[in-house]
This record gives sequence, C-alpha cells and structure tokens, in this order.
Amino acid sequence: MNENSIFLIRKGSQDDVPSLLGLIKELALYEKAPQEVTITLDELLADGFGQNPIYGLFVAEQENVIVGIALYYEKYSTWQGRCIFLEDIIVTESKRGNGIGHALFQAVIGVAKERNSARMEWQVLDWNEPAINFYKKYNAGLDSEWINGKLTRKQIQEFK
Repeated sequence: MNENSIFLIRKGSQDDVPSLLGLIKELALYEKAPQEVTITLDELLADGFGQNPIYGLFVAEQENVIVGIALYYEKYSTWQGRCIFLEDIIVTESKRGNGIGHALFQAVIGVAKERNSARMEWQVLDWNEPAINFYKKYNAGLDSEWINGKLTRKQIQEFK
C-alpha cells in the first residue's frame, strides 16, 4: 500500500480552521484568483463553529496534517425541499490522486443521505478538466442550462 493512500476522514473542528483557510488560499491560487479570498479566520470560526453554524466541514488528515477538506451547507429548493450544496472539495496538490477527494465526496453524500436531501449540488469551473472528470466518475449531471448569478459584497452594500 502506498503511504500516500493512508489517511483519515473526520468531521472538522475549530482547530482545523487555520488549515481550512490555507487550503482555500491554495485553491484560489489554482483558480487564478488569490485576490478574491477575503474571508478571515474569525469569520470561518464563527460561521462554522459559532452559535449558529452555517457550514459543515470534513477534513482529510494524513500523519496529523490536514491535506484536504470538504465544505458544505444546506440550501432549500422551492420545488424539492432540503438540499446539500457542496461548496468545495480541496485536496492539497501533492496529495491528489490518492483517493482523498473520493473519500471526502462520499462523506458529504453520507450527510445528504442521512438528511434525506432531495439532491446534492456543486459547481465546477468549465476549464477544470480534472474536477469535471472526477464528477463524471459518479455519473453526476453537469448542467450547462443554468447561468450563475451573483452580487458582490460591495454591490450589496452600495444598493439603494
């Protein structure tokens, strides 16, 4: 067995938040948008582990080092009800290809199954072939019909 394939998947804790932020920054660099990361440790702590947690977190740990995360939250469909949204699976570059992403994805599917969610959703950039191929292994529907919309924090604050 390859030593890179030995890892543990567990629920994330407050102590994992610095590693979470590090992996978020690594992903932003990979996606050519490091300047877009404005979230702070304090925000991640409050939003994930405060009085009203907004997100759930799984971590992949290898030799006491966090090498991957899956961050998800619940959303609601007016047509179908409760859904799970997988915001990100991030595996540090040197550990990709060892089944860590698969195990993290399975952990989030487990949450969706446990909650009897109507569906599980995520987004993937159209140029990210490794991620697209990863999701295709699950026979997942990759929808080109919907267009994503968003307002930035600045736009929201400037709205009159």
